[in-house]
Amino acid sequence: MPRLTPRLRLSAIRRLLASQAGGGYVLMAAAAIAMLVANSGLAADYVHLQHLQLGPLSLLHWINDALMALFFLLVGCEIKREFVDGEMATWPRRILPGVAALAGMAAPALVFLAVNREVPANSNGWAIPTATDIAFALGVLALLGNRVPGSLKLLLTAIAVIDDLGAIVVIAAVYTSSVEVAALAAAAALGAVLAVMNARNVAAAWPYLLVGAALWVAVYLSGLHATLAGVIVALALPITRSRGVPELRESPLLQVEHALAPVVAFAIVPLFGFFNAGVDVRALTLSAALDPLVIGVVAGLVLGKQIGIFGAIMALVRSGVVTMPAGATTRQIWGLSLLCGIGFTMSLFIAGLAFGEGSARDNAAKLGIIAGSVIAAMAGVAVLAGSRRGAPAAQ
Repeated sequence: MPRLTPRLRLSAIRRLLASQAGGGYVLMAAAAIAMLVANSGLAADYVHLQHLQLGPLSLLHWINDALMALFFLLVGCEIKREFVDGEMATWPRRILPGVAALAGMAAPALVFLAVNREVPANSNGWAIPTATDIAFALGVLALLGNRVPGSLKLLLTAIAVIDDLGAIVVIAAVYTSSVEVAALAAAAALGAVLAVMNARNVAAAWPYLLVGAALWVAVYLSGLHATLAGVIVALALPITRSRGVPELRESPLLQVEHALAPVVAFAIVPLFGFFNAGVDVRALTLSAALDPLVIGVVAGLVLGKQIGIFGAIMALVRSGVVTMPAGATTRQIWGLSLLCGIGFTMSLFIAGLAFGEGSARDNAAKLGIIAGSVIAAMAGVAVLAGSRRGAPAAQ
């Protein structure tokens, strides 16, 4: 892993915002290309490529199970850094994004279940609209430039980080059908090795990654989703506390995060988007578009996120528990809540787990994710574009 230099001594949160926003543009392009290919004469080749067998796994599974483990490793690093020595290092700082994120997960799930109450077979997809795609959302937010105060960009990032943590918990707790005890025991033993390494403050990143590779195999064989191995490795990586500026002190976690960020943002996530976002809608009928699964996902992302996040933030502000983010207005909080309805990457990932990759319900969920994310993005931009520049903080 590269050593940190003075050039890297920038605010970690600013680096994250920059890389995620740029990666969001690449992700948008990848998703658009996937839809074009899936609805062209190349559709059969697209499906064939997804299922191309490379050793023990298909290309799609290598991307979703192996490469996305690196995505989850980066997410885990970001979560740990923010909670240990970042924007959410103290409980007062966690209240606003924490409550907003939890409400922003609960409300979409309830909306989805309400829409699908008469279709029990769809209920396993309740977690699909609970996710926020940080790269996509920040990419859209960046289009607005200085119309949006920096405090809202930080709040969006914090909400999405906690949202990702919730998604990880849901994946581990809900979308595991069976467990292979021997492989799980091996994974637990490897996790213990990582814990010992952390306790002894092993200062190089490569031993953690080496054990992490073996952990990935054990977790994959155990029946848990293999990407969870990335989160476990991230939690084991040491980070040096330095009063909110962790990049000033070299640590294995920062080494891994800085090395992975551009690879994940500009290669892994766009690859995932390209191979998972393609839905053939050429034979789409009105009845299929109005399927409760599609409507539930769209309503969850567009309405549920908006109700949960906007409602939670305004309730906290008006009750005096927290203050409004600096320079933000009520309208801007509303726009932010809409942008949090861009579910994309994690929503597509959960849809595959909930219904099986490539199944009819998975494709219906994907249609809802794409439609809901586009609607949320457009509505969020419309609301924020009309907000006042440099508005004073509301009370």
